[in-house]
Amino acid sequence: MQFKHPEILYFLFFLIIPILVHLFQLRRFKKEYFTNVQFLKELSIQTRKSSKLKKWLLLCTRLLLLTFLILAFAQPFFTAKESKKATNEMYIILDNSFSMQAKGKKGELLKRAVQDLLEHTPEVQNFSLITNSETYWNTDIKSIQKELQKLKYSATSFHLENILAKVNARKSAFNKDIIVITDAVGLEEKQIKSFHKDDNVYFIIPKAEQKNNISIDSVYINQTMDNFYDIGVKLSANGDDFNAVPVALFNNSKLTAKTLVNFEQQNKTINFTIPKADFHGYVSIVDKGLAYDNNYYFSISKPEKTNVISIGTTENSNFLSRIYTAEEFNYNNFELTNLDYNLLEKQDAIVLNEIKDIPQALQTTLKTFVGKGGNLVLIPSQEGNVANVNSFLSNFGTIQLKTVINTEKKVTKINFNHPLFNTVFEKKIDNFQYPINKSSFVLNSNLPSILSYEDQSSFLTSIQNGISSVYVFAAPINKQNSNFQNSPLIVPTFYNMALSSQRSGVNAITIGENQPYIVDALLSKDEIVTVKNTSEKFIPIQQILNTKVKMTFNDNPVEAGNFGIFNADKLVQNLSFNYNRTESNLTLINESVVANFNIINDIETVFNTIQTDRTDTHIWKWFVIFTLLFIALELLIQKFVK
Repeated sequence: MQFKHPEILYFLFFLIIPILVHLFQLRRFKKEYFTNVQFLKELSIQTRKSSKLKKWLLLCTRLLLLTFLILAFAQPFFTAKESKKATNEMYIILDNSFSMQAKGKKGELLKRAVQDLLEHTPEVQNFSLITNSETYWNTDIKSIQKELQKLKYSATSFHLENILAKVNARKSAFNKDIIVITDAVGLEEKQIKSFHKDDNVYFIIPKAEQKNNISIDSVYINQTMDNFYDIGVKLSANGDDFNAVPVALFNNSKLTAKTLVNFEQQNKTINFTIPKADFHGYVSIVDKGLAYDNNYYFSISKPEKTNVISIGTTENSNFLSRIYTAEEFNYNNFELTNLDYNLLEKQDAIVLNEIKDIPQALQTTLKTFVGKGGNLVLIPSQEGNVANVNSFLSNFGTIQLKTVINTEKKVTKINFNHPLFNTVFEKKIDNFQYPINKSSFVLNSNLPSILSYEDQSSFLTSIQNGISSVYVFAAPINKQNSNFQNSPLIVPTFYNMALSSQRSGVNAITIGENQPYIVDALLSKDEIVTVKNTSEKFIPIQQILNTKVKMTFNDNPVEAGNFGIFNADKLVQNLSFNYNRTESNLTLINESVVANFNIINDIETVFNTIQTDRTDTHIWKWFVIFTLLFIALELLIQKFVK
């Protein structure tokens, strides 16, 4: 027990006064004579005993009365068990990712958490609030009431370590109280390690009643026909016991097709056939789970001819003219001595076909070409300058040509998951017409192979940078060295290597992935492109690349949907944006990683716990009560004790 005013305890010395008064209080007795002396003597003894007891009772009562009164003015208290944490700064981390859209007993988890904060956060409490998308430093509940009520779900997934990095970056002499409100979907052990040992951490984990959820994961072109596209729609069902789900396809908000899907397994792919023309719409489902992943927006641009140049001898390049036909490609072959360098920047793909030596000027031009989104294919020459080729390849990555092996080798393995082939084969093929190379280089690279030899070494690999690819063969494919030109693989391999996915595939960008995007647009120095739809407009980070524009979107747009890229009022290209699907699986709740922290049911309990643990227990009122009791006791003694 401690005292707020310990100096008042000196008044306890005054307790000696009533003691002295009682000890030295003298009373003179007057003698009275009676006939029966024996009887009076006995009565006198009884009266003296009773009077002596009364005096001692009054003395004790008055001593205790004064003691408790002095102690009450000294204001005694018991120190709180967390008194040293009373100066802690408070940080509230609120998960507003899309998984918090799930419904609990009282509605959507995020909306319920916001309402609890508004109702139960003390008005005098100062704190900082950090969400996936917003940050409010040193504020109070009244100041951010409107912002909390308008808080929207964030396309950014909940990464606790990133938010804690913001908190820890704020230098302070005080320790921290950190309240984390999250459904714990995707929470990992490594994220928890970002807490400091002195942090006082509370977790509030709201529970979702409905954990079943179906999401649309992606849309892709499964097959290209003369007048139609066969598109595939990938769906995922997380949970169990699903009913049939309606799936609808819309083009410019007009219903194009509709079907019903049953889930016998977790992943399901359905197909739609659409005309081979501009498509700007979305796929939609209706389920009882999360709403944010029920629409997948995508755009397909009307195919334009792809510009391709091959550099090499006419004899070695004849097979390319049969692949890059005039209906879909603008194809030309040039020997190195006749090459017009000014044509290179206008191409979509360039094939270096068995060039013995790559001039420095061409190396510089091709490096710029790849940086601006062009695809490059390198077929080495058996008689080429290996050091020269390796110097050129070092501009793009870690692929290097090593020694020549003059041993016949078969190409026996296809990487079906590589983007080059992921839409070519309906199923994996184990037995096909194996191409043969009589001699080949050893490709030194840690990149995955696209095509491999029977000894698992690479025949074809690639370097990808998001907007373009560099493909490298391990061997010449002329007819004297290889029969690859007669293989069924030759057409899909070179056909897809020439195509840019941004020009010929599905345009659907994931918000927040920050992947660069290139469009054909001829802009002057002061012109810019904007991205907009009917409800949102923003200017992306952009770089002019001659006749193209390279854009980066960062965390834009705020909401998923179909957009257009505009140069002033002129539409350049349609483009679509979608939310990341990482929050779709509500079964990934991982509460076990926070088992060592304080897990509280609601925000009201947190504030009550903090207040109780850090508030000193004042007991002066009890001493006042005891003082009053002893006053009453003294009156009773005076009245009833004779």
